Amino acid sequence: MVVARMIKNFIFKQTKIPLLSKGLDVYALRQKVIAGNIANVSTPGYRGRKIVFEEKLQSAMRRTLSGRITHERHLALGRLRFREVEPQIQEDPSEELRSGVNNVDIDREIVEQVKNEIRFLYGVRLLQGNFRALRASIKGRFDQ
Repeated sequence: MVVARMIKNFIFKQTKIPLLSKGLDVYALRQKVIAGNIANVSTPGYRGRKIVFEEKLQSAMRRTLSGRITHERHLALGRLRFREVEPQIQEDPSEELRSGVNNVDIDREIVEQVKNEIRFLYGVRLLQGNFRALRASIKGRFDQ
């Protein structure tokens, strides 16, 4: 059991599968947030929400300083591993009443929903391709 887990961890860490999987999780969460915004488009006082993830991931990948944490209260230095980057739900602070009763713009939400769906489907395709390649390498066959 321990050997199988070690092999699985080694194989998956050598692929983009964990990153793609995390991306799909973020897109699923974003879809829920967008659906909530659309459902509340006519709720007085509701504030639109959005997911912040890609910016945090890019920022984490750009860090070049390295360090080691030797105490639990130390600040992390260097690159965050993508597994450590978590999506954040942020409320739109805008006071503009885009829908007449709150700050949700239904047109923008529909566009974001479609963009998010396209990203999700593309992520699924990439993940399928990674699994196909992994399966082929395990079987010892590669597509020419």
